Amino acid sequence: MVTRARGMAQLGTESAFEVLARAKALEASGKSIINLGIGQPDFQTAPHIVEAACKALRDGHHGYTPAEGIATLREAVTVDLHRRHGVDVDPGHVLIVPGGKVTLFFAVLMFGEPGIEILYPDPGFPIYASAIRFVGAEPVPIPLREADGFAFSAEAVLERITPRTRLIILNSPANPTGAVTPRAEIDRLAAGLLQHPQVAVLSDEIYSRLVYGDRSHASLLGYEALRDRVILLEGWSKSYAMTGWRLGYGVWPAELIEGASRLAVNSHSCVNAAAQFAGIAALTGPQDSVARMIAAFDERRRHVVPALNRLTGLRCGEPGGAFYAFPNIGGTGLSAKALEQRLLEEAGIATLAGSSFGRQGEGYLRISYANSLENITTALERLEAWLADRGDAR
Repeated sequence: MVTRARGMAQLGTESAFEVLARAKALEASGKSIINLGIGQPDFQTAPHIVEAACKALRDGHHGYTPAEGIATLREAVTVDLHRRHGVDVDPGHVLIVPGGKVTLFFAVLMFGEPGIEILYPDPGFPIYASAIRFVGAEPVPIPLREADGFAFSAEAVLERITPRTRLIILNSPANPTGAVTPRAEIDRLAAGLLQHPQVAVLSDEIYSRLVYGDRSHASLLGYEALRDRVILLEGWSKSYAMTGWRLGYGVWPAELIEGASRLAVNSHSCVNAAAQFAGIAALTGPQDSVARMIAAFDERRRHVVPALNRLTGLRCGEPGGAFYAFPNIGGTGLSAKALEQRLLEEAGIATLAGSSFGRQGEGYLRISYANSLENITTALERLEAWLADRGDAR
């Protein structure tokens, strides 16, 4: 048997894709499945974005681009960041990458090694801990609590920093909880980080446009005193319904962008040229489709949360962003994984166990409302019937 690097054994996976595969297999066997598991908008990419990619191909953009990305796209990113967050970013600090995960992986590769600690949210995107373990660093979870609306606490972050801490990963609006951390809490964190100048921060803001009600998103790029060590993870997948285009970007501090660019050269060379032209059209063209999608997600959110709270054994706080509800399932008497499996096989509903997102996620279920209101309503009816009829109900 061939011998592999030790890090390979530490690589986890993303449960959403595992559940999606099981759901597809059940559908192929004739079972009706409603998928509330995958974190993917159920909208098509806007026609003007698709046309921009097609035009790029017709115009002969078939070759390599600069490893950092097309200059026009990087400039469009900076204009968009100024419009949304009021921050000025040098286009030379923007690195276009094939999907948001690449920025995460580059940051972990840059800072992680044996003997080093990297902090990450729990429950949180499972690839955080997977990537940290892969490079041999020690993953240190930041517990997120239902009592706090699953927003991260500045105190909980700061008290976990040690002399071995090199990187902190933060996520707001958050996957899997939908939590939006208030600006006041981010203010406290930013002030506390001034005492730890050796620590970099990866701010995963991929859901930054998807914020509801009177909440607002506060980007860590807006804290000038931290700009020399904040890495922004952003992209097009969630806000522009472009998950399959594999297009994201990172904003890197001046002293880190060269290293990030070298990682790009050594890994993927550059991003698909046509996709980059689509990204330009997305940022500079009409935003109507984005507004319609956000309004639809908000309508679904306002339907899902009260419906979950009416069900026996469940309670659910109100998510402020993204497109996930994260109900507490303690009253069902089942573990998160057991409930996930039984809902898929017995009720025809694909969901994700909260435990797939970390130890703190046990006792919860992630429900994606990136599906039609009609399908969501049917799924909730199935869930209600299943809870009432299951043979082992208390």
